Amino acid sequence: MKQSDTRSVAERIEALRHEIDQHNYHYYVEDAPRISDAEYDRLMNELIALEEAHPDLITPYSPTQRVGAAPASAFGSVRHAVMMRSLANAFDPEDVEAFDKRVSDALKGAGLLAARGDVDYMAELKFDGLAVSLRYEQGQLVQAATRGDGQTGEDITANVRTVRSVPLRLRGKDIPDVLEVRGEMLMTRRDFERLNAQQQQRREKIFVNPRNAAAGSLRQLDPRVTASRPLRFFAYGWGEIRLRRKDGQVDLFQQEAGDADMPRDTHSGMLEWIGELGLPVSDLRRRVKGLKGLLGYYEDISERRAELPFEIDGVVYKVDSLAAQDVLGYVARAPRYAVAHKFPAQEETTVVLDIDVQVGRTGALTPVARLKPVFVGGVTVTNATLHNEDEIRRKNIFIGDTVIVRRAGDVIPEVVASIPELRPENARAFTMPRACPVCGSAVERLEDEAATRCTGGLFCAAQRKQSITHAAGRKALDIEGLGEKLVDQLVESGRVQSLADLFTLNVLELSAYERMGRKSAENLVKAIDKARRPELSRLLFALGIRHVGETTAHDLAQHFGSLEAVMDADEEALLGVRDVGPVVAGSIRRFFAEPHNREIVRALQAAGVQPVHEAAPQSGSLPLAGKTLVLTGTLPTWTRDEATRHIMAAGGKVSGSVSKKTAYVVAGEEAGSKLEKARSLGVTVLDEDGLKALLGL
Repeated sequence: MKQSDTRSVAERIEALRHEIDQHNYHYYVEDAPRISDAEYDRLMNELIALEEAHPDLITPYSPTQRVGAAPASAFGSVRHAVMMRSLANAFDPEDVEAFDKRVSDALKGAGLLAARGDVDYMAELKFDGLAVSLRYEQGQLVQAATRGDGQTGEDITANVRTVRSVPLRLRGKDIPDVLEVRGEMLMTRRDFERLNAQQQQRREKIFVNPRNAAAGSLRQLDPRVTASRPLRFFAYGWGEIRLRRKDGQVDLFQQEAGDADMPRDTHSGMLEWIGELGLPVSDLRRRVKGLKGLLGYYEDISERRAELPFEIDGVVYKVDSLAAQDVLGYVARAPRYAVAHKFPAQEETTVVLDIDVQVGRTGALTPVARLKPVFVGGVTVTNATLHNEDEIRRKNIFIGDTVIVRRAGDVIPEVVASIPELRPENARAFTMPRACPVCGSAVERLEDEAATRCTGGLFCAAQRKQSITHAAGRKALDIEGLGEKLVDQLVESGRVQSLADLFTLNVLELSAYERMGRKSAENLVKAIDKARRPELSRLLFALGIRHVGETTAHDLAQHFGSLEAVMDADEEALLGVRDVGPVVAGSIRRFFAEPHNREIVRALQAAGVQPVHEAAPQSGSLPLAGKTLVLTGTLPTWTRDEATRHIMAAGGKVSGSVSKKTAYVVAGEEAGSKLEKARSLGVTVLDEDGLKALLGL
């Protein structure tokens, strides 16, 4: 190859490296990606191909070399040039007030603070991850280490090189000869959930929390494992710094020597400088003044804590002036100029005394651990959700176990893991009940679902409000005036204990309920009377049978023609209905096999509820027979429900998504992505007038 060609390839390789580094910075540091993932992959693939063709041009700082080290047999030791100190803790406002007073008194005594002045502080997040130190020499990452005992840590350089938020080369012009950056390696909540989902699919270890996941990922002997884990880094301090002066001499500065000749003279300024060099620094840091500023920052972050993308366990306060930090100095292993204001613990250990089962509004059975009282997340916790039977098995939780309990923000406490080595001999496994603990109806669990459910939807007291509100809805019995608040009152007073009880209400008693005048009560009774003669499809939908939506209810009504025929149909007969498969047929059969549900249906009939039988029309006479339509946007005169009823009456089916099987998309004003997809697939698009023309209206 000609020398000019080699130079051209080298220039292209260097340009690609620079461009990829820039995009890593935009994505991981600024959180503002400027190209698509596909375009990023194209750049990386081009660089890989060029480097494979010209291996002599590969350098350690190339983005392709983030994963290159062979698995290690053990981690080496690293002696920190500057000790990685820990922080003293504050747990309440009184502790913070005492810290501020100590700092103020010391700085006033040294003449660095006016008699009535307030101290300037740098307030920042206390990340709940793993502390690491990154060492750069001549701008290149040469070493990474854990905190260890503060003096000596473990060499994790090969693993940290795989973390894309850590630059392999520093940015800017005035690059220090040596820079030791201290910070936190962590995993965001979303990435943690994705990782655990992948781990579960592979039947591999499930991590207890993001901190453990980050620590476990970073301490892998094989860097390729670390590379597959979504780790992030945030800088919050520094250790050794060597800067080259104009005369060529190198000055040594350290975190422990606040010097006026440092790149900046404040802690906040130093973090800005570190950010300018291309390292990620949290943008939630803030300069505050005095005790009021410290506590205000703590309160603000406390309120926002649950919304943050990562977990934190407190905030950190540092005197902002480096000269003041130098005066204050250190005590034992912690600086006098800083303190960590901890949040109440979010994880604690306790004992599972028993496991009860609660039934939700939708009939789902949820196991709940009854715990030995423990103070966690600022409150005393005695109960914690176990979600479902599979979660109990996966987490290996027995009654009697010692477990880890987590409470984050206002989230319901949950048991995140058991500690099997502390399991007592009399511990016992949990078994999901076969009957609903509230109503005694049979419970069911479908093969593709995690939840176990009560089948007594019409009868079960736990589902009463939900089932009645659903039945009164517009697509069901359409009882105008019967809203959720009134349903709550009727159920809580004991007046309505089943759907059938609605049809025994009178004007006098309804008038006594909150916000129910006589006129409102009269209108409601009229609406209830009108609902005594519903279309069969509406009554079937109102019963709340699992997997039976509006369209399926319509198909059942047309196929069988009467409620009794549907109730008595076996699964084979049900499978003969259009679009009814084994799952839906089984759900219908189990619903009507439950004696409690049949009792409610008989009570409805005794209260005068007699559906209008719908004989199955000849499909050939229906203009939309066998066709699927999708509605999107707002139609000029018809509501979505009205259009749906007209389509189904004409033999059509209404779907919520567009596919190649869609016959027509009916679009109104402000039609969204469904209209775009219809056009891309070549599906015929109609307006309301076009639909009416198809229906012959």
